[in-house]
Amino acid sequence: MEFIGHGGKKLVERVVTDKKEALNKIKGLKAVPVRRQLATEAISLAYGFFSPLEGFMKKNDVDSTCKNMALVDGTVWSIPIVFDISDQEIVDYGIKVGTSVLLTYEGNPLAIFEIEDIYAYDRDTWSQAVYGTTDSKHPGVKRTLDYKDKFLGGKITLINPPKFNPPFDQYWLTPKQHREKFGQKGWKRVVAHQTRNVPHSGHEWLMKHAWMATHAEMSMEETEEGHAITGVLVNAIIGEKRAGDYIDQAIILTQDALRKYGYFRDDVHMTSFTLWDMRYAGPKEAVHHAIIRTNLGLTHHMFGRDHAGVGTYYGSYDAHRIFNKIPKEKLNITPIFVVEWLYCPHCGEVTCIGLCNHKKEWQGFSGTVIRSIIMDGVKPPRLIFRPEIFDIVQECAEKYGFGSPFVTQEYLDKGTQAFRIDPL
Repeated sequence: MEFIGHGGKKLVERVVTDKKEALNKIKGLKAVPVRRQLATEAISLAYGFFSPLEGFMKKNDVDSTCKNMALVDGTVWSIPIVFDISDQEIVDYGIKVGTSVLLTYEGNPLAIFEIEDIYAYDRDTWSQAVYGTTDSKHPGVKRTLDYKDKFLGGKITLINPPKFNPPFDQYWLTPKQHREKFGQKGWKRVVAHQTRNVPHSGHEWLMKHAWMATHAEMSMEETEEGHAITGVLVNAIIGEKRAGDYIDQAIILTQDALRKYGYFRDDVHMTSFTLWDMRYAGPKEAVHHAIIRTNLGLTHHMFGRDHAGVGTYYGSYDAHRIFNKIPKEKLNITPIFVVEWLYCPHCGEVTCIGLCNHKKEWQGFSGTVIRSIIMDGVKPPRLIFRPEIFDIVQECAEKYGFGSPFVTQEYLDKGTQAFRIDPL
């Protein structure tokens, strides 16, 4: 079956699964070691998460992305996907346009990289275009400024697929596998919940709101148990961690627990993840998330308050407004815009700012307060944090986080990574 991805283009999948074929393809290739970020993006490129890209972007596409929020061919694109390299490494590895190299990760073969372009790009121009600022305190700008001297563009072919460590192995699906899974479930509509957090009740109601909006005009017969045709996909972001973030294991296991413990029916909810280091690009990253989820086969995508933002660089709903600038025919996914959900003691329930008129009594789901609740180890009220979720967070702290559900230096140094590349 031919799957169509973002931009109406055929879904990319450039993966060699036969070991003998892979060994033959890499004979005589110069090995170039890569860090984790480049390894994960090579994996995502090869499996089609970034379709229609077939590899790391060349200069003309980076330039067009920065100036027009589109690839050269007009396909909407908002964040450059690039391979950086130093001038000295270009000399050491004999990098030239028209040659291919073998990318390795932690000493093992990963992918073949066909070098089609070698170029430099102005970092301030890039930062202003993508992040709306050149302030080095912005994490995305800092990442851009820290890139090495040059960039390489060209196609990627994965020759040694990753192995996922528990518990991530339960939740890894390629774009094609996502689509096959949706077909098995009979889902005709699927709405994405993008997350890098453990869910509190506000997150849960965001998802329920998004499901209802996505399912809106369907008949009652199509909501009967076991026959749902609309689903919620929690697609967690697993990637670069900073001290104080939730540990990855806690994120993925607590999100799935909402289904496991009945807060969503089995036939309307599932959890998976995407390998991606957040750029915190606010509205531009919202578009990028829409692109990824289009490639996964989703029909709708929820966007909430401060989606993919950081600090005060973006307005609370800038990630909503950017979609007004994109012609509908250019994006094959429907945005679902949701406002903030909170707890109202007067109403005695979780509600949203678009409905409740007890503004002076509102109690927002402050990340700082939620974290202090978790660290105190005392179960909060059910209306704020589901008890099963709280228990799993504590279990993950002991099993994976060296005593903490939040990223520590020990977790960064010794924690189990989501994937590994075994010898070929």
